[in-house]
Amino acid sequence: MSESSGRTVAIRVRLDISYDGTDFVGWARQPGLRTVQGVLEESLSKVLREPIQLTVAGRTDAGVHAEGQVAHFDTTAELDADKLLYRLARFLPKDVRVTGIRPAPADFDARFSAIRRHYIYRLTTAPYGASPLQARSVVPCRPVRLDVMREASRNLLGLHDFAAFCRRREGATTVRELQRFDWTRDGDLLTAHVSADAFCWSMVRSLVGAALSVGEGRRTPEWLPTLLDERNRSSMITVAPAHGLSLTAVDYPADEDLATRNAQTREMRTVPSPGGCCGE
Repeated sequence: MSESSGRTVAIRVRLDISYDGTDFVGWARQPGLRTVQGVLEESLSKVLREPIQLTVAGRTDAGVHAEGQVAHFDTTAELDADKLLYRLARFLPKDVRVTGIRPAPADFDARFSAIRRHYIYRLTTAPYGASPLQARSVVPCRPVRLDVMREASRNLLGLHDFAAFCRRREGATTVRELQRFDWTRDGDLLTAHVSADAFCWSMVRSLVGAALSVGEGRRTPEWLPTLLDERNRSSMITVAPAHGLSLTAVDYPADEDLATRNAQTREMRTVPSPGGCCGE
């Protein structure tokens, strides 16, 4: 808390958050339902003794996990970050943890300041399925050809309209810059690494599901990029289950660039026309 001419001024606080999404119906607060936002806001409001409202980097769906979620809130309470972190560790349920607390610049916005979000999706080709300790975060799948999955996934990189991969929200753009989509293998464990400036609703799970259909031999590598020509959600894509997905990190610019980034993110984007230029 700070004071200016006798007036209490709110400060902005950044939270780093981790959670097991299994028993939540998603991030976003919903009346009568258990959500990550609802649990965190209730706990923070009780500890700080004032109403707290969180803004988050990525509103994860029901069953989706996070290892590097970021949120912010404003408070007029005295902030002792170490003490608050300790109190929340005792106050919160075991499936959600606040892993970091720190003051943030006034221009910091967990959602609009983000320049990149990173997700991973975990699968296993083990014939017995996921081991008991992995069952909440790893999805069994058939044996796949990793080489063709990698080839197909690379063809989606760049700035495109991902309407075929997204559940459309009214008034929201489906234009995104996909910066990474590749695969690694460690024994039976397969991991998809997906990074973009932003994601639309169900985009990562749709990308994974479409790539799996290529890896399992049900589609050719050439089929995947043809979906970028569609302007509506494709019925040919099987969306991968939620529990294999985890938000692992969110990238932000330097403090002096936060305000510029906020303004850029709020602009409605379009895909540049071939041979020409267009505003975003």
